[in-house]
Amino acid sequence: MSEIASTKSPGQNGVSPQEIRKSTRVRLALILTVVGFVVFIIGTKPEWFKLDRSPVVGFVQIAVFLIGLAIISIGGYLGLNALWGSNERTILADIGQRLIATGYVIVVFSGMADVFGMGSQPRPDVPYFGPIQAAGVAIGEFVIAVGFLMLVPFHKHTP
Repeated sequence: MSEIASTKSPGQNGVSPQEIRKSTRVRLALILTVVGFVVFIIGTKPEWFKLDRSPVVGFVQIAVFLIGLAIISIGGYLGLNALWGSNERTILADIGQRLIATGYVIVVFSGMADVFGMGSQPRPDVPYFGPIQAAGVAIGEFVIAVGFLMLVPFHKHTP
């Protein structure tokens, strides 16, 4: 960490420009992921921020936590992708990338089921986030997590 923060040029302290770019991309992805987590928490628990205006989970609240999860997914993907550096990704990592996207699609369709007219509420103008939708969102989040695990580079570091 102190090598990167040093004022010396990369060649003098032994850190290559590729490593500096890689660590910068990982840091930016982590910042993006944390921002997404804050948006996700605002959507799931608005009362923590004194933003709760309704006793039920409504459309705006569902949309906010879906946007937060999208930002988390993008940040996580960018960070894990940056860890690969110049190494070629494996087939397992490519499958993981697609699982992240598939999991997010599952989450969106589960969370917005009433809005799309496929939910348990008979009236689509009153979105309801029930236990079946919560289970669908949890399954989608699990698929995203499996995708992230598949995207982790488990190769040996070569200096």
